[in-house]
Amino acid sequence: MKRKLTFLGTVLPIILLTDVLTKRWAEAALEGAPRPDFLGGYVPLTLAHNTGAAFGISVGNDSRWFFIPVSLLALGLMVALLVRAHDRDHLRLAALSLVIAGALGNLIDRVRWDRGVVDFIGPIDLGITHWPIFNVADMAISCGAVMLALSFWQEERALKRAREEAPADGASEAMPAPEPTEG
Repeated sequence: MKRKLTFLGTVLPIILLTDVLTKRWAEAALEGAPRPDFLGGYVPLTLAHNTGAAFGISVGNDSRWFFIPVSLLALGLMVALLVRAHDRDHLRLAALSLVIAGALGNLIDRVRWDRGVVDFIGPIDLGITHWPIFNVADMAISCGAVMLALSFWQEERALKRAREEAPADGASEAMPAPEPTEG
């Protein structure tokens, strides 16, 4: 459990602090200002308040009261996965720590006001489409989700390999012994 708390205790404050500070900066620097470019013009900075889900998907008016309990439920699930994770599964521990930190970062915005989550990075022109505007918490959630999927995939591969390497007589051990007959 100590290793799990170390991962979470390291990642959570870094992501949360970075998220809160960059959102405050964006609100102060980008409100009504022309869109400054970041990284040589490849990444514009645009202040936006997202009241919907990921990628601005709307679930109706005042979706804040939908997303707060959903976020709390998701956080509970992530904490449960963290508690159940193996201490040596560093990828899963890092992934869950990132997702938890990012979810908390966006939850703070939803709780503090009804304007929505502060987004400010993007939109990024990918040539065929534009990547939506996002923030540091979104990056943590996205990276953590990819890492978590990779961790589950690695676990599944290891379990499959273990089943394939099990001794051939292992199948007979799994079958119940026949009932003794009277006679």
